[in-house]
Amino acid sequence: MMNIMDIEGYKAIIKYDPGLDKFRGEFIGLNGGADFYATTIEELKKEGRISLNVFLEMCREEGLDPNKKYSGTFNLRVPPELHAEIAARSAAEGKSLNKCVTDLIEDAVHSQ
Repeated sequence: MMNIMDIEGYKAIIKYDPGLDKFRGEFIGLNGGADFYATTIEELKKEGRISLNVFLEMCREEGLDPNKKYSGTFNLRVPPELHAEIAARSAAEGKSLNKCVTDLIEDAVHSQ
């Protein structure tokens, strides 16, 4: 199960902090850190909006883009046997290896 909360179109990872006996939210995909704490879901949403708005306002004041930029490329190491299976699958489907892997990852991410 994924612990991702959407707040105003931004995603935050939610984890329980036993030391504080609270839930901690941390926004991902931002050019800086923005986190928040609460004991209930409603409080998390409220505190998340506050934290996000403070971060976005700071970015506006400093003329910064709040969103982290992704290049769209990363290295992936897999066992040789899996590489061979994916290569066979991509050939059978008439796709490039990159397209086949992209489709598989997309399916896995969106099925959550």
